[in-house]
Amino acid sequence: MLARMKIVLALLLGSSLALAGCSGGTPSGGARGAATISAHVGRPGARGDAQVMPATPQELGRVVREGGRPATLVNVWATWCNPCREEMPGLLAVARRHPDVRLILISADFSDQQAAAGRFLSDRGVSGTTYIKSGSDQEFIDALNPAWTGSLPATFVFDANGRPVAFWEGRADEARFEDAIAQAVRTRP
Repeated sequence: MLARMKIVLALLLGSSLALAGCSGGTPSGGARGAATISAHVGRPGARGDAQVMPATPQELGRVVREGGRPATLVNVWATWCNPCREEMPGLLAVARRHPDVRLILISADFSDQQAAAGRFLSDRGVSGTTYIKSGSDQEFIDALNPAWTGSLPATFVFDANGRPVAFWEGRADEARFEDAIAQAVRTRP
């Protein structure tokens, strides 16, 4: 509990501890149907028009658990997080291969970086609605998964019914994203 409180305080204060938590990530190896609730990923090299909208923990919790697609892949990232930036091309490549999987991107940047987050995503071909967290960091963490320490990047995978099937902290490669999607699809009723 003390470690979680330290992480939350670090995120709130924007201290170097938060940056260290991000750069400490290591390779891990391995509204339903509405266009406004998920990012669309264009072809590589295409410029997108990502719209980054603030969302409270309660709104995000509701959106990610909505279900209706074979799987929902949620990725929490930040523009200042090197492991987040490093895994983004692989994450977007997987999203391009699985257009039936809903991709929800949530920036953990501070609200004054909302435009920078949108530019970062647009430059990578992302369009549609993405999110930036607002509200309490601890509520935000708990809304996605209470086991999450707050480290970035963080990935959460939900099945078609909005049930969590996979979660990890730290940078992942394409194989890890693919495996998690396959696991979510296998859990279909």
